[in-house]
Amino acid sequence: MTTTLLVPTYQHMLQTLSGLLDKAQQQMPDRAETLLAARLAPDMFPLAAQVCFAAFQAQEAVFRLRGERVPEWLDAIAAEGRNAGNAPGTIADAKKRIDTALSFLADVSDDGLDSGATLPIAIELPGGMTFDMTGEQYARDWALPQFYFHVITAYAILRNQGIEIGKADYVPHMFGYLRSKAVAA
Repeated sequence: MTTTLLVPTYQHMLQTLSGLLDKAQQQMPDRAETLLAARLAPDMFPLAAQVCFAAFQAQEAVFRLRGERVPEWLDAIAAEGRNAGNAPGTIADAKKRIDTALSFLADVSDDGLDSGATLPIAIELPGGMTFDMTGEQYARDWALPQFYFHVITAYAILRNQGIEIGKADYVPHMFGYLRSKAVAA
């Protein structure tokens, strides 16, 4: 169940994030690149970091739930996010991050993370805080909330900067579940 919860969620929301960046580029072509340096508050990471962190979170969960060490190339994405205030990059860079994460997730087998539900997982944060949990607790209480935090923060930054987006832009995948109108007999 862990796989069928996480992987489609990550895929839907990464596609959403890519679509939000497309709208930003369409609506403000002259400012699209500077949007990547925009923040909601001075002590928050900029849009470019939110994209990096969302891509990182989606891929990190796969490694952790497989009981594998997070590889250096993935840690480099998190480091890129932490440095995004100094080097936000371009919209093309941000979209490449998302595309790479989507390609990675496409290769996860249908039950590839399920055996990780009972694995012990430790989250070590700067400052010496460590959280110990099972894989199931990690997926529910850490992986999904962290991922959604970065996607919704990216959405909020774009809204705050004047990009015209709304709820339908945040959950476009929901239109696949839309009940078709009954045909009058």
